Amino acid sequence: MKFYMKQSVLLLAAASAAFAFQAASTPETARWKQQAANVTILRDDWGIAHVYGKSDADAVFGMIYTQAEDDFNRVETNYLNAMGRLAETEGESKVYQDLRMKLFIDPVALKSQYAASPAWLKALMNAFADGLNYYLSKHPEVKPRVIQHFEPWMALSFTEGSIGGDIERVNLNQLQAFYGQDGDRQAFYQAPEAAQIGRAHV
Repeated sequence: MKFYMKQSVLLLAAASAAFAFQAASTPETARWKQQAANVTILRDDWGIAHVYGKSDADAVFGMIYTQAEDDFNRVETNYLNAMGRLAETEGESKVYQDLRMKLFIDPVALKSQYAASPAWLKALMNAFADGLNYYLSKHPEVKPRVIQHFEPWMALSFTEGSIGGDIERVNLNQLQAFYGQDGDRQAFYQAPEAAQIGRAHV
């Protein structure tokens, strides 16, 4: 199938003469611009991004940058959900959903896993964080709801995968009852699912 690339080519490195004046020069911003120099993004007639880089890390940098261009709010929300931090922006109604997520995902463990990762994997995770932070630095009009600065270890919050723990098996109503008032706890222990859990551990 033949398609035609739009004439506008986004070269991340060249795209921001303005950015150089807006952001103070720091080792971090210098690193972003250096990696951006290795990335070219072409959008075809359907708006689909085609990312080219000199390394896998460059491709990750460009890929997450284009995702942020398309819908930063969704990108941030995905990570808020994955890390159990939705209540920080959506309120008390998400507290038990966050608690359930934290039964599966522990930021302290993710940071340890990042520190123990081989250099090639760290490079990919660093590029993920750098691509998002570079996007935010170039788009000051975009206001994150919670995550003002992305960290490389955050990429590991999605490593449960489709064959990971079945988080949906944890009933939110029962979780709330367990941590609620004494009467609610009694209701939890009387529930059929709780009885089965109890028998499984006898």
